[in-house]
Amino acid sequence: MAASAKPTKSDIARAAHLRDTLNQHNERYFTHDSPDVSDAEYDELKRELIALEAKHPSLIALDSPTAQIGATTLTTFDPVTHRAPMTSLDNAMDIDELRAWGERAAKGLNNAQPMQLICELKIDGLAMSIRYENGILVQAATRGDGKVGEDVTENIKTISVIPKQLTAPKGSSIPQVLEVRGEVYMPINAFQQFKADKERENEQRIKQGKKPEAVPANPRNAGAGSLRQKDPSVTKSRNLAFFAYQLGETQGMPALTSHHDTLNYLKQLGFPINPERKLVDTFQQAEAFCANAEANRHNLDYGIDGAVVKLDDLAQREQLGFTSRAPRWAIAVKFAPEERNTILNDIQVSIGRTGRATPFAVLQPVVVAGSTVGMATLHNREQVQLKDVRPGDTVVVRKAGDVIPEVVGPVLDKRPKNSKPWKFPDTCPCDLKSTLVQIEGESDTRCVEPSCPFQRDQRIIHFASRGGMDIEGLGEKTVFALSDLQLIQDVGDLYSLTQEQLLQIEGLGELSATNLLQALEKSKSKPLPKLLTALGIKHLGPAASESLAKTFGNLDNIVTATEEQLSTIDGVGPSIAQSIINWCNQKQNKAIITKLKKAGVDFGNVQVSQLAQTLLGKAIVVTGSVEGFTREEAEAAIKDRGGKSPGSVSAKTYCVVVGSDPGASKVTKANELKIPIIDAAKFRQLLDSGTI
Repeated sequence: MAASAKPTKSDIARAAHLRDTLNQHNERYFTHDSPDVSDAEYDELKRELIALEAKHPSLIALDSPTAQIGATTLTTFDPVTHRAPMTSLDNAMDIDELRAWGERAAKGLNNAQPMQLICELKIDGLAMSIRYENGILVQAATRGDGKVGEDVTENIKTISVIPKQLTAPKGSSIPQVLEVRGEVYMPINAFQQFKADKERENEQRIKQGKKPEAVPANPRNAGAGSLRQKDPSVTKSRNLAFFAYQLGETQGMPALTSHHDTLNYLKQLGFPINPERKLVDTFQQAEAFCANAEANRHNLDYGIDGAVVKLDDLAQREQLGFTSRAPRWAIAVKFAPEERNTILNDIQVSIGRTGRATPFAVLQPVVVAGSTVGMATLHNREQVQLKDVRPGDTVVVRKAGDVIPEVVGPVLDKRPKNSKPWKFPDTCPCDLKSTLVQIEGESDTRCVEPSCPFQRDQRIIHFASRGGMDIEGLGEKTVFALSDLQLIQDVGDLYSLTQEQLLQIEGLGELSATNLLQALEKSKSKPLPKLLTALGIKHLGPAASESLAKTFGNLDNIVTATEEQLSTIDGVGPSIAQSIINWCNQKQNKAIITKLKKAGVDFGNVQVSQLAQTLLGKAIVVTGSVEGFTREEAEAAIKDRGGKSPGSVSAKTYCVVVGSDPGASKVTKANELKIPIIDAAKFRQLLDSGTI
């Protein structure tokens, strides 16, 4: 952008406002671990200031946050002056900006040298410098403002994965001085446990008439706050972790020529190195790495907010050097933000198919994770109380991948002075105005009126959904229209609809009506597990439905089964069995079964497996192409023998079957959890014997 001669008064005022605002945000984020804006909003403000300064260089101030790294440190910890500055990274917000950085790097190398790149994940944690002298950990410090950080040595020593004393790799010696830089983070599972513990504490506080304490919005804030505890035993209890990714000051180091050699050397010394990294030769490969990392970010047990692309050759890095705040040889590619701040306009309640009353937030629309969010879940009565969100609040909204948007919590510093706690309504919002009841022992509040029209409509929507009978063209809008016209009272009525009736729906043409009738006809032949799931029986999900279908063969047998017969089925148990019996005994549900049978809906003629149930109750994950099986055949072989084949690895996984081209995240997770990994030959042995 060409610089203009003179900034306007408006430009001067805006630049001053942006500097002041960004400096305040820096202090809250880096110093106090309590940001009151999302990363995306901060980035937008900073980029606006960068653009203003580029257009009008006279607006650049000595204290401009565009030239700063981090923020000043707290006086709680002793200051540590970094011997080599801890710089930050410049950001690329999209692929075009990544390519522009690549062009600048190539130009800086006179376009004469091939550039090999190393791609890594950008861990969303707290940057850390750890200094070793003659192999002994002597000091650890936060980044601070890049020049001066905080001494957190004793707290860092409580993190089990960080070596306290180094062992020399074979054929090498320990450097006299080794400064290792990396990221301290709180793993997702540790954060979830920490958050659950805080929420339980808050429940007790509320019962005692005390105000709930703030719960960290994300693992980054929780991890940073945990590291800055005066009592190291508190830090130790938070189960923090660490990834090393760079060197600072060194003395007596072996000669290394590349970044990937440096990481391998650090790994030999005992430092944890993130496995999700790749050495590439082209920018197309780097772009593919970034896209894959963003698509799979939720398969990891740690938070990432981007990818980092670096030159691998250390000599080329030396040639390119640094700007005042960042290296020219690296760039951070930021992912679409999954958290944003917005205004909570109202809290309303929706009624689900089982009568559950779910509070939801009506928001000032905001773009989160690439889509506009105007509503978000608040889960239940207790969650609203625990989070203490109120209409008028500025709130943190999160949308992770395909997960339904949720309100994480309020930004208390921005709460209106006249704010009052929200109260859960006593009556259902439907025309019947029936009383809402919180059943003892349950966190949910329910409308217990069976004829509630909201419940009726949601049951039909669930029946037609992809997880149910997958009736294309029968979405919420059409169901509501059919309900308003009183053409359907339950799911059994769907199969008696006519073309003439469908054409009564405003905006539905002849072609759409014909297609919907064809979709209804097609759904009659759906497999029995789909039908069972579609009926919406409380607690009965796809896995238990599949077990029931394989055991009983058809719906008639399930309807007439005793509670004792049902409860012995793997994945069912007494609770689901009781729920099935209760559902089948209700008059209106008996009528639905009759309607479905009369309409010709297939009640199932499932082939009951005669194979020995060698894998009963075992969860076995398949990743990659297993020789002799398609993916579906491998999963079916497991299920036919009584096992389960989930799509992700967890602590409950019995083993992981690894074929060719496996998913790296699943293998990594299995190694982390020490889950056995087997090949195709051992898989066949497992099917036969049930053991590995």
